[in-house]
Amino acid sequence: MFTGIIEAIGEIQRVEQQQGDVRLTVSTKGLNLSDAQLGDSIAVNGVCLTAIELTPRQFVADVSNETLSATTMGNIKAGSTVNLECALQAQTRLGGHMVSGHVDGVGKVIERKADARSVRFTFGMPKELARYVAQKGSICIDGISLTVNTVDDASFSVNIVPHTLKMTTLGDRQIGDSVNLEVDVIARYLERLMLGGVKTEQSVDFKRLLNDNGFIK
Repeated sequence: MFTGIIEAIGEIQRVEQQQGDVRLTVSTKGLNLSDAQLGDSIAVNGVCLTAIELTPRQFVADVSNETLSATTMGNIKAGSTVNLECALQAQTRLGGHMVSGHVDGVGKVIERKADARSVRFTFGMPKELARYVAQKGSICIDGISLTVNTVDDASFSVNIVPHTLKMTTLGDRQIGDSVNLEVDVIARYLERLMLGGVKTEQSVDFKRLLNDNGFIK
C-alpha cells in the first residue's frame, strides 16, 4: 500500500526487452532506499513494482505484459521522469489516501490552464471508471493522491498547487499526455457491497437497507 504522497522524481535508465515483457532500471535520485530490501514494492507513476535488484541510487523491476497493456508503462522510454514512492509503513503519516498501486485505467490530459499560482487540469477517463470518481473525493494520478474538483461521465478536474507541480511530474504534463489512474479503493468495495457480493445466510442487502432508512431517494 501507498499514500500517494510522492517522495522523489526518478528517471528511467534502461528499458530492456525480456522475452516478451520488460525489465526497467530506475534511477531513484532523492528517494531514500536505506531501509528497502529485495522484494519490496515501489510505486513508479502509481504502478506497484517489485524491486529485484537494489543499489543506494537505483533499482530494477520486471514489468509484466498485463501491466504494460493496462498502464502507461507500455510507452515508457529511457530518460522518462517518473514519480516514486516507497511502500507505506505502519508508522507513516497517511498524508494522502490509501493507494494500492494497482492501476484501474489510463486517462489523458484534455485541458490545462492557470488558476492563480496553481494549475487546473482536466483529465479524460474511461467511462467505466466514472462511477468511482466523486466530487471532493480522492483519486490517484501517476501515483499522486489528489482531490477531485469536478466530475462528469467522461472527465474530471483537479487543482494542482505549486508544491505538487514542483515535486512531481505533473508540472511537465501537457494536453494529450497519458496518465495512470487509480480510483479510491473504498468506492470499489462499496460497490461490491451494494451489489450484494457473495450471497450467504448472513448477507445484508445494503441498497435496500439504505433505501429503507431514507438514504436513497
